[in-house]
Amino acid sequence: MTQQTPKVAIIGAGIGGLATAIRLVAKGFVVDVFEKESQPGGKLMEIRKDGFRFDLGPSLFTQPERVEELFTLMGERTSDHFRYRRLTNICRYFWPDGTRLNADADPDEFAYEVRRVLHIEPHKTSQYLNQAQRLYDLAAPLLLNRPFPTVEALMSPAGQKIGRNPWILDPFVTLHHRNQKTFTDPRLVQLFDRYATCNGSDPYKAPATLKMIAHLEHNLGAFFPDNGMYSIVRELTNLALRHGVRFHFGTPVERINRYSASGAVTGIRIGAKDLKFDAVVSDVDIHTLYNRGMVDMAKPLLGRNQALSTSALIFYWGVAGSYPELDLYNILFSSDYREEFKCLFRKKTLPDDPTVYIFISSRVVPGDAMPGHENWFVMINTPENTGQDWDTLIRKSRHTILDKIQNLTRNNIRQQIVFEHIEDPRSIEVRTGSYNGALYGNSSNSRMSAFIRHPNQRRAAPGLWFTGGSVHPGGGIPFCLASAKIVADNLEDQKTERPRDRQTMRR
Repeated sequence: MTQQTPKVAIIGAGIGGLATAIRLVAKGFVVDVFEKESQPGGKLMEIRKDGFRFDLGPSLFTQPERVEELFTLMGERTSDHFRYRRLTNICRYFWPDGTRLNADADPDEFAYEVRRVLHIEPHKTSQYLNQAQRLYDLAAPLLLNRPFPTVEALMSPAGQKIGRNPWILDPFVTLHHRNQKTFTDPRLVQLFDRYATCNGSDPYKAPATLKMIAHLEHNLGAFFPDNGMYSIVRELTNLALRHGVRFHFGTPVERINRYSASGAVTGIRIGAKDLKFDAVVSDVDIHTLYNRGMVDMAKPLLGRNQALSTSALIFYWGVAGSYPELDLYNILFSSDYREEFKCLFRKKTLPDDPTVYIFISSRVVPGDAMPGHENWFVMINTPENTGQDWDTLIRKSRHTILDKIQNLTRNNIRQQIVFEHIEDPRSIEVRTGSYNGALYGNSSNSRMSAFIRHPNQRRAAPGLWFTGGSVHPGGGIPFCLASAKIVADNLEDQKTERPRDRQTMRR
């Protein structure tokens, strides 16, 4: 770092890049953000057309305190700029046998609803959610809120406790195995299995450690911004602008420059121009960064061959009418969940009976649809793009999804669709830079997956840092915000020559 005010370049204006910029400017850095698209957001974008507004990416908002912290850092009140509400119902679930279940946001009410519908005693559900909370409370200090792996992390109280008894993280059985051992009803097993998909993974392969994700929704609560998900991006961008962060939209970075001898970062290249910076933070999908030669170094050995996460096929439908059978969030389950994941991860195709996710933001934000209409975000999980015949798969899936909606909700909306926009793994890769359209980078389909995500810094490249959903601690808005804090805190320590938790275990 220079003795003058340090200058930092951030590549990418996704949630991780925006939060890192805000944290760094609060610490006295000069920050420039370079974004290849014409607007910020990364995966969390929006479209407005023909009287409808759709959030293109993440649709669930948990741990809002991580957003509030950014406003507090800058001496501002969150409520002056960004408002959100706690949801009273997390999701409405539909099964092929006609069963419907409302996941009440109150954990006790949810447990009693499970008893009413699925005949599972409330203490079983409550016990599971309490275990998920204990797992999160144990793992967060080690795996979510600091760089990992580092000597300092492993020698911390949490690291030593887990080192003495790694079984407490439940990494040695799959999420499905743990859920099946816990619950007798396969429908409740399927409900809790679905949390593996929150980071693009397979519950039949991912470790039971992922049951902690259920804690975020059921115990900490689910929320929704008053003006839709994209308002998170819009208000964080405005916050950054008010405090001096400079944005350069429509400006793709070609390369991260480094000294040939030491490997230390010297800046970035844009077009034919080299710009000098004291540090560079990449919010670029990690596979895209390496595979496109944006940095002249190989991927870390650990995690190099990890399977990619899922991608998605999303239909954005403007639908005439009102459909009270549906809630803000809805999941229409597959009749064969195991086969669905075999198709996604082994066969690399779409299942004949996919699980369908329907998100209708106009239930909370009426202006997201024309009067007398609703905006339906209808998604199924897909494999990453490996050259499949997507046009044929999309046509087939559209019919399958419409049939499933009619069968499970008794709504035939075929003639009610007045607007349609489609995203598939190809367009997702182009728009977001996600390698092959994989939304979360690597999947968590192994016992060690939580320990082998790409680190936030590499010793071989001093001054180069990594944030966002494809690196430690993982994908999703809360974890991207956590990665931003890790990067900013450690970059500050290097500025003041107080190294903290340097990631010395990977080159």
